[in-house]
Amino acid sequence: MARIEVAGTEAELALAYGVRREVFVEEQNVPAELEYDELDATSVHLLALAEDGSPLGTGRLIHGAHALALTGREGRVLLGRLAVAKAARGTGLGAELVRATEQAGRERGGLELELHAQVQALGFYERLGYVAEGPVYDDAGIPHRTMTRVL
Repeated sequence: MARIEVAGTEAELALAYGVRREVFVEEQNVPAELEYDELDATSVHLLALAEDGSPLGTGRLIHGAHALALTGREGRVLLGRLAVAKAARGTGLGAELVRATEQAGRERGGLELELHAQVQALGFYERLGYVAEGPVYDDAGIPHRTMTRVL
């Protein structure tokens, strides 16, 4: 069983970034300069940890003025950089991270959540109540689609 918390220290952030490096940079060949950006500094980072403290997953919540600038919609927050380590896939941890991010969004005034899903993950998000909007587009060489859900 994993525990999910907000990464509040530099050490916890390093663990979250490590999961992102493993999943996006190493497995999916996303260039590191695209994976890590200026939004990391102002986002809420969720971190899933195993009982022994090893990192299993992460997600990022963009809220407030930064979310408004990106979405153009008052009350909309953004979930991004959702990553689950290979060892924890298929355990339900991804859904737990999404729900924890939704809760963090509500706590910060979010009324709806937007995410940019890899096309291969659309079904996962649909099962969690997200609805696809607009066309498929390329992000870091991977097909994506915008999805939203009322919180």
